[in-house]
Amino acid sequence: MQLKTVLNRVHPVKGFVYEKIQLVEESGRANGCRLEASVRPRRRSKGACSGCSRRGATYDTGSPRRFDFVPLWGIAVVLTYAMRRIDCPDCGVKVERVPWANGKSSMTIALQVFVARWARRLSWKEVADIFWLSWDSVFRSVKAVVGYGLEHRCLDGVEAIGVDEVAYKKGHRYLTLVYQIDEGYRRLLHVSEGRSSKSLLRFFQMLRKSGPDRLASIRYVCSDMWKAYLKVIRKKLPEATHILDRYHIVANLNKAIDQIRAAESKRLKAEGYEAHLTRTRWCLLKRRDNLTAKQRLRLRDVLQYDLRTVRAYLKVEAFQMLWTYTSPTWAGKFLDAWCRDVMRSRLEPLKRVARSLRQHRPLILNWFVAKKQYNSGIVEGLNTNVKLRFRKAYGFRTFQAAEVSLYHQLGRLPEPELTHRFC
Repeated sequence: MQLKTVLNRVHPVKGFVYEKIQLVEESGRANGCRLEASVRPRRRSKGACSGCSRRGATYDTGSPRRFDFVPLWGIAVVLTYAMRRIDCPDCGVKVERVPWANGKSSMTIALQVFVARWARRLSWKEVADIFWLSWDSVFRSVKAVVGYGLEHRCLDGVEAIGVDEVAYKKGHRYLTLVYQIDEGYRRLLHVSEGRSSKSLLRFFQMLRKSGPDRLASIRYVCSDMWKAYLKVIRKKLPEATHILDRYHIVANLNKAIDQIRAAESKRLKAEGYEAHLTRTRWCLLKRRDNLTAKQRLRLRDVLQYDLRTVRAYLKVEAFQMLWTYTSPTWAGKFLDAWCRDVMRSRLEPLKRVARSLRQHRPLILNWFVAKKQYNSGIVEGLNTNVKLRFRKAYGFRTFQAAEVSLYHQLGRLPEPELTHRFC
């Protein structure tokens, strides 16, 4: 089988013909050579204007350009083509638009998609090393595929979203992430730098530009207690059911227990008492089902003493009963009773949490209004994939690189159509 037949099979180009294919020696390339396939337009065919895609007569022909193609058998493949300039009635003299590449890119669309698919599995540096490319070439390929996907994605039917922030650089540099968390279809919708009100407002501006009815379709929103997010969501989605993050509520309770334990352990040590709280941190913070046998014995010994830490632990354990309710009314009564009990105690870290729960009481009870279908545990699971992407890349120096990578990994974006699946 000739190489021309292989190219016509895996990458047919309408209106163009593969001509001579030759093996060219070239130092610096994988295997020390490249396959060079020349392309010419079909006879009596008219080129398409790069401005309006309208067919027009050839004005003149420039010198041949090279376009990198998907390697075959570990050998680099290059398409060479002399670009025509088209005398367009509307745009004037313009360089023609070719179907295998976009703009001034020296990489074919097939190679960009090929590289982008591998970049979803490996780090960009590894992909660059494997296919004898530069890191910038991999970045541009992923960026081109992501740009196509963002332009052609469908945002219809988004009913539930989750909002959260993740740190992506040292120095408290954050990204605001908005996810679609509908059952059966979860993806990243928006990435914005920072975690201010403006960061989240950019998402709503993008959604409004994409369609006038997109905001009205959102019925549920999950977020944490960050004031900037609460303010924007209350303003932009007043009719939506706003569900406060159960994950961070439990995290704040655990943080309060840890503060009480650390302060009491220090006091006991200073007053010369027996170190009852030594090595008990994870015994108190882990769920009982996840405790090891040794930790269970240690926890049972600690609970025999009348300590502030023990009282705080028992109150937090009692709070977990809230999540077993199904009725918002009865859940609200339990929450009110628990907060009253905590406010009568002298456990200041827990009292701070109780004040916060009272302040956000309606948002907490919305979890029961939504029939427990949505919570920020879904968002935290997606954030785990975000952090995995950061670890795989050993971090990103710029916001643009982080944005492109996250859209590519979690956006479930459509890709340019190809005639052949290369990987």
